[in-house]
Amino acid sequence: MTHPDPASPVWHPFTQHGLGEPIPLVERAEGALLHTADGKAVIDAISSWWVTTHGHCHPRIMAAIAGQAQRLDQMIFAGWTHEPAETLAAGLRAIMPESLTRVFFSDSGSTSVEVALKMALGYWHARGEARHRVVVMEHSYHGDTIGAMSVGARGVFNRPYEPLLFDVARIPFPAAGAEQATLDALEAFCREPDTAALILEPLVLGAGGMLMYAPEVLASMHEICAAHGVLFIADEVMTGWGRTGTLLACEQAGVVPDILCLSKGLTGGAVPLAVTMASEPVFEAHWSTDRARMFFHSSSYTANPIACAAANANLAIWREEPVIDRIADLAARQAAWLEKLASFCHFDNARQCGTIAALDLKTSGEGGYLDTLAPRLMAFFRERGVLLRPLGNTVYVMPPYCITDEQLADVWNTVGEAVISF
Repeated sequence: MTHPDPASPVWHPFTQHGLGEPIPLVERAEGALLHTADGKAVIDAISSWWVTTHGHCHPRIMAAIAGQAQRLDQMIFAGWTHEPAETLAAGLRAIMPESLTRVFFSDSGSTSVEVALKMALGYWHARGEARHRVVVMEHSYHGDTIGAMSVGARGVFNRPYEPLLFDVARIPFPAAGAEQATLDALEAFCREPDTAALILEPLVLGAGGMLMYAPEVLASMHEICAAHGVLFIADEVMTGWGRTGTLLACEQAGVVPDILCLSKGLTGGAVPLAVTMASEPVFEAHWSTDRARMFFHSSSYTANPIACAAANANLAIWREEPVIDRIADLAARQAAWLEKLASFCHFDNARQCGTIAALDLKTSGEGGYLDTLAPRLMAFFRERGVLLRPLGNTVYVMPPYCITDEQLADVWNTVGEAVISF
């Protein structure tokens, strides 16, 4: 089940190769299952890092990719266009909030955040206002490119790169009972004349430990920003496409952001693609007959036609199939399992938001991402045919919406077994 060549030149992400941990070789996938080279089936209980929504190798998405690959594979998108991108942009306009009128394509969640930050700062620059301060939330994570790291939590993830990161203003995470401190801090920053934007993960902070906060708090933060003319950026890269129970997490708070970041489930998780959607005022600030005022951002693979075709198939699934019903069913099943395990004395802080369920294992270590419990748990789960990747001592389950009752039972029973073993 391990990598066939220990001397492989591949440098894996978030992997300390010095530990010599096994790296399974996956040959194919279907639904919620990954099939390894030694013939084992592994339940993908984290949607392969939160991207796979409808299931691996979904027939409609695979057919769209295959069909598009025979017509147009790649082309420049600066000053040119193609049907898959035009269709996708129109489809997103139809399904997303009405005021998000503009669709800018990129490649990943990190780049969608980079685009959002540049749009926000460009907006104020074009208006001739010296607003450059970006407000972020404690424990947040927005990606691993320089701008995305700058607006994320500082620590072990980015300490070596500190000289590259720009300064931001931070508000505390709105933990239960301490929400007012968050709102007060945001209000104070928004009163400063140089504050440009707030960027946050709505309702759930993913890499920060699946930390969850109430929709009412999200609504209040949006209200504060609106009152002071501060742009509101919603990073729904992870929370979008139904993970929190609704198409967008912002829906639960009645919030429409000025700028919206989407990726991961945009293609059903099949291929990389991202979009940053902006309101008309943000677009108009960059509109001019002066070429010096254009939005200076692109990548070679912007709006790749094959990726756009996959995303169009994903939108068709959302339009034509009962996806929300599947999400509600999975959320109910997650709640039932969480209730069963929450009574274990080894668990703390059982929590759920839509299809995302998480709990913290009590540990003698320091907790946090580098807690030594995490690699031991990962090995335990891997040996039992379950892909789970704890965030320190936080175990979370975020499977594809197609996971069966039997598969979900295997996942949670394995989590329960881990509690007893550790």
